[in-house]
Amino acid sequence: MGSPDIRRAATVADLTAAEHLFDHSVRPEWAERFLAADGHHLLLARAEGADGPVGFVSGVETVHPDKGAEMFLYELAVAEPYRRRGIGRALVERLAALARERGCHGMWVGVDTGNDAALAAYRSAGGKGGETCAVVTWDLGRSVRPGRPPAGTPASGCRGADAGTAPSRGWPPP
Repeated sequence: MGSPDIRRAATVADLTAAEHLFDHSVRPEWAERFLAADGHHLLLARAEGADGPVGFVSGVETVHPDKGAEMFLYELAVAEPYRRRGIGRALVERLAALARERGCHGMWVGVDTGNDAALAAYRSAGGKGGETCAVVTWDLGRSVRPGRPPAGTPASGCRGADAGTAPSRGWPPP
């Protein structure tokens, strides 16, 4: 297999085409907000002969007054039949290159120490560390389940702030 074709998601349709790789269904209003937000990136990988995206990586630029800009690798997924072919590594490397282009001095990701596949992909793309990890979460009382609007969702402002803040182990809780 040759190198995957990796491109930035630019439309809600791009994101919907990758929905099979996500933890939950794409919500158009959240997809539009993600795409419109400066510093939010989602790269899609396509492989020869595949009908749609076979992998994605998302990243969010963070900035702090005493740390500067860093890229937070939000999520990485590769469809089962395409794993162990270097697609995850290629996606992480492309996100790292984008982070450098955007002036970030580093990139980081939280990952469970038992997630050997993710650790292998991150390390193969040059990542260091990963010996320990603690994930602390807050349930802000908002649902990301399709068909159930977030509880107490205001007309504007923060919506779905808890989406994706924890590993994909059934988060958010029912």
